[in-house]
Order: sequence, then C-alpha cells, then structure tokens
Amino acid sequence: MLLELMERRYGERSTVFCTQHQQKGWHQRLGAGVHADAIMDRIIHYTTWVDTGTYNMREQTAPATA
Repeated sequence: MLLELMERRYGERSTVFCTQHQQKGWHQRLGAGVHADAIMDRIIHYTTWVDTGTYNMREQTAPATA
C-alpha cells in the first residue's frame, strides 16, 4: 500500500514522513526487498531531511510513575 501511495504522489505532490526511527534503518523496516528498494527510491530523491535530534517530548511531559 505504501508503494502505491508513493507511486501516485511521486513528482506530483508533497509527502511528509514523521518517524522516531533513524533514516539508515528504514530500508530494513520496509522488508529489505524489491518493494523496499522502490519505496526508498521514491523517498530519497528530491527530499529535504529535518533532523530534530534525540529530544523526546513524550519523555519530558509524561507524568512521573511511582
């Protein structure tokens, strides 16, 4: 389903990905096969990467547990 979405939007529309996973692990998480290659091909071209660092807002705002 992700490959179909990327295929339809590629070169036509913007797509925003938000993840807590590092970029280097995406290919493996997508299955590391031919479909993962095709998806990554469409993601990495014409891309602007915004790295927000390692700060985790959920950790900062979560209530303290006993």
